[in-house]
Amino acid sequence: MIANTLFGYIVVAMILFSIGLLGVISRKNIFVIYMSIELMLNAVNLMFVALSNYHHDMGGHVMAMLIIAIAAAEAGVFLSLIIVLYRRKKSLDSDLFRTLSQKEAV
Repeated sequence: MIANTLFGYIVVAMILFSIGLLGVISRKNIFVIYMSIELMLNAVNLMFVALSNYHHDMGGHVMAMLIIAIAAAEAGVFLSLIIVLYRRKKSLDSDLFRTLSQKEAV
């Protein structure tokens, strides 16, 4: 069965990464962009774990755990940033956030 081979895992990881990349490039909602980035990180984790199992090494598992820990910290920071930006602009459209340093006209 193809799911048990290294090639199957690589194909699934490439598909997941491609979907995430397409979401980052094509979407304007900042929350969808964030979820696409998380999907790309999970695709990389899948690749690390698959290659680690193939080579009978634990390095890929350790790297995947580090990426999960960094993604969890990133989630807290990014979600708080989304809340602040939504309260300020009343929208999650990424075109509104091109220049964050501009002063708003009162």
